[in-house]
Amino acid sequence: MMLQRPPANGLSLADILIRFGDVSLIELTAEVPPGAVFTVMGPSGSGKSTLLSFIGGFLDPAFHAKGNVFVDGVDLLALEPQARRAGILFQDPLLFPHMSVGANVAFAIPADIADRRQRRQIAADILADMDLAGFADRDPATLSGGQKARVALARVLVSRPRLLLLDEPFSKLDMELRAQMRTLVFERARSAGLPVILVTHDEADAEAAGGPVHRIGTKGTTHG
Repeated sequence: MMLQRPPANGLSLADILIRFGDVSLIELTAEVPPGAVFTVMGPSGSGKSTLLSFIGGFLDPAFHAKGNVFVDGVDLLALEPQARRAGILFQDPLLFPHMSVGANVAFAIPADIADRRQRRQIAADILADMDLAGFADRDPATLSGGQKARVALARVLVSRPRLLLLDEPFSKLDMELRAQMRTLVFERARSAGLPVILVTHDEADAEAAGGPVHRIGTKGTTHG
């Protein structure tokens, strides 16, 4: 039977089932409109990050997963991981230590922009937009935790993602920085029309996201 393509309107997760052996970790169907945040909550080690791995295309083969994932009508699971354009933020910024801040950002700019000067300018512009004007030549090791987090976000945004996958990216920031980064990430996602999946064990993260919440180990989805 031919699979019907959903309408081009954000992220569609249909009949997702992820198992480890005989244990069912994730079961869900959800629609995430452009700019909205869908939160998956559960304690550490509950398997919630496996959903992001499945969508991004890097799920450990020890897990069994099935279902359908579409973004704006594009079947992500039919694409190689590098072609899915899933922008991912992890707990750690994962900046390349041997590259400057500007080079870290420019690295993620799609290859169709080949001109080096243009790539440097794009990196400089988004850094300025992140209140990091003049930071392009800095060594990442000299940055604060909050500055590193903003560079990581800038790098994701210049990659032209179809969606954002957030794997507890605020968990290592102090309370004030965490609130600032939540606001920044969610605002950028809304302005870019990017559907977002947030994985967290923090109720405050889910509250700030403001969208539906799927709780691992409980029945169904609640709405914020």
